[in-house]
Amino acid sequence: MARLDYLQSSQRHNGAQDDYLKIGMIGLGRMGGAMATRIRRAGHEVVGYVRDPEITDVKTLKLLVEALAPPRVVWIMVPAGDATEGVIEEISPLLSPDDLVVDGGNSHFRDSIRRGESLNQLRVGFIDAGVSGGVWGLESGYSLMVGGAAEHVRVAMPIFEALATPDAFAHVGPQGSGHFTKMVHNGVEYGMMQALGEGYEMLSASDLPIDIPAALEVWRHGSVVRSWLLDLLVLALKDDPGLTKVRGWAEDSGEGRWTVDEAVNLGVPLHVISAALFARFASRQDEAPAMKVVAALRNQFGGHAVK
Repeated sequence: MARLDYLQSSQRHNGAQDDYLKIGMIGLGRMGGAMATRIRRAGHEVVGYVRDPEITDVKTLKLLVEALAPPRVVWIMVPAGDATEGVIEEISPLLSPDDLVVDGGNSHFRDSIRRGESLNQLRVGFIDAGVSGGVWGLESGYSLMVGGAAEHVRVAMPIFEALATPDAFAHVGPQGSGHFTKMVHNGVEYGMMQALGEGYEMLSASDLPIDIPAALEVWRHGSVVRSWLLDLLVLALKDDPGLTKVRGWAEDSGEGRWTVDEAVNLGVPLHVISAALFARFASRQDEAPAMKVVAALRNQFGGHAVK
């Protein structure tokens, strides 16, 4: 359902109360802190919790829950895995029926399905929200892909509206589908970044005196490869021409691996995304053991020189 349709539906069901929400935000890091600020700017109230006593609004999750009037909306914005699991385990017994938990981190979609089922048994709603926008989201807004029951999405819709950039909200399906969609989104992101990196390397390797910044700048306008990632590459080159301040080392945060794992389960050939993931693994090797084997074998069967 489109964002405007949800807003109109929400207004029909709940009246003027949807103009304002008071929510709890657990996690006030780079993403959570910026999101809390954007929500407040939209006229809503945020009670924040983080372990740092200098930043937190309340000192415990119990106090956070007590600061919210039921039915409560609690947004979790902490790292995926053990941190998210720990927060949900701690806060679950503190919540009441009809409260709502939103996980906006990059959780594995199967964990989200399991957590949603567990909370639903307590009659607590659960939404898994894939959030994209990074450090630019505070000013530019975020892209939101959410999974959960329609009635729960309606409750949280004023917050989604506050966070999303125009036309950047979608209720993509039931619990788990938001994080599944974000997982695939991040896999695609891997492939796009790798393609831009390889294009830059080809331009740099040419014997022709190519003005690379000018070439990339013109790609940004009217070209079929124009994108926000290309915009960011041009910005990075303005700050550091030649990228001399950056090592060719790229970490992966998990979503690319999950995407490839799920592709194996589903029998979907992900040629580009898989190659982009493996390229990141290669970037962390000072010397590739596999290529040592190749060099040794070429020497053995053909007498080719080794370095």
